[in-house]
Amino acid sequence: MKRIVVVGLGYVGLPLAVALARQYDVVGFDISQKRIDELKSGFDSTREVTSETLGASRLQLTCSADGIKDADVYIVTVPTPVDRANTPDLGPVLAASKTVGRALGGNKRQIIVYESTVYPGVTEDICGPTLEQASGLVCGQDFFLGYSPERINPGDKEHTVDRITKVVAGQTEEILEVLATLYGSITSGGVFRAKSIKVAEAAKVIENAQRDINIAFMNEISMIFQKVGISTHDVLEAAATKWNFLRFSPGLVGGHCIGVDPYYLSHLAEQLGHRPNVILSGRRVNDAMGCFIADQIHTQLEKPSKILVLGLTFKEDIPDLRNSKVADVIERLKWIGHAITIHDPHASPEQAKHEYGLDIDCEALTRRYDAVVAAVPHNSYRTMSAADITALLHPGGLVADIKGMWRSLTFPAGFRRWGL
Repeated sequence: MKRIVVVGLGYVGLPLAVALARQYDVVGFDISQKRIDELKSGFDSTREVTSETLGASRLQLTCSADGIKDADVYIVTVPTPVDRANTPDLGPVLAASKTVGRALGGNKRQIIVYESTVYPGVTEDICGPTLEQASGLVCGQDFFLGYSPERINPGDKEHTVDRITKVVAGQTEEILEVLATLYGSITSGGVFRAKSIKVAEAAKVIENAQRDINIAFMNEISMIFQKVGISTHDVLEAAATKWNFLRFSPGLVGGHCIGVDPYYLSHLAEQLGHRPNVILSGRRVNDAMGCFIADQIHTQLEKPSKILVLGLTFKEDIPDLRNSKVADVIERLKWIGHAITIHDPHASPEQAKHEYGLDIDCEALTRRYDAVVAAVPHNSYRTMSAADITALLHPGGLVADIKGMWRSLTFPAGFRRWGL
């Protein structure tokens, strides 16, 4: 393996490129000059790779398409989002395919591997022809396709790309073995050879759809238990004593995977004339959760109030704001008439303003409010004491704990609390 190009240096592409660069000649390509400049300076804004690791890496970085020509393997790791109508947006992966296609040539056995989450058929039926058109070459003759679904979990330092099992699939048995050797050389978790590219694509898209459906069930029962006046977390503690009970928790379901991937699967199903009732039902429940939570908080407050929202990122202890459903809670509370202040030690204020039009107040913890909403369980919030929390509240204030991270705390008389 002479030369590898990783296209897209985000949460998925950068850790992969760094891991590969330990053994191979690797070029990391990203269309963002800003991203390339920060990485060259030794800083990764996603916090997936440390400055020390970046500084020691042999990874070459470029945003020039001329710098990625005629490699042996191209690995595409660009985002695959949905549009406002929750329809798969293949724009980024098609743009990457065109860039790669124009870089092909000279090497008759070039391989293009996709890691981006797609529905079955995209790699071979959409990306392949796009590569052919851009390159003037023939897929399956001049170049070959592969698929190895990404499994990066932002902020997870245990299930990293060099430790997890990598699913691999190739257009031919020969290509499959090349990819098994390539990925097997960088991970201690081994590789799994999928029966086909479509099988590998399907495996990826159902992983997160399964989690989405399970969480949707938790969210629906939390809506029911709210009416009964019991805590879902208390119910789950009791139910979890059964040996085969699957432990999921209610809450906001956002991010770039769980809140998106089911729409790729449902899109394929509808194209095939099948109504994916379970998948879409789960999505409806989870997409509605932000408004439900906001309405429950409003019911507790009864009138427009000053509310502090702790956390804006889509999950704890990471800077990732993509598809954060906390924004839904905030939007609904604002619409009702509440005054919202947002605090998040991990999120970029500039990105929050750009993505959602929201302001993050770094001085928010120096004032008092009518309610504190624990939206994201960042470690700095999880370790707060009852005194720390009540110091942020006016007498009689409300503690709204979405994730149940303060359930063990005892608050002074007069303070109210709400949770799922």
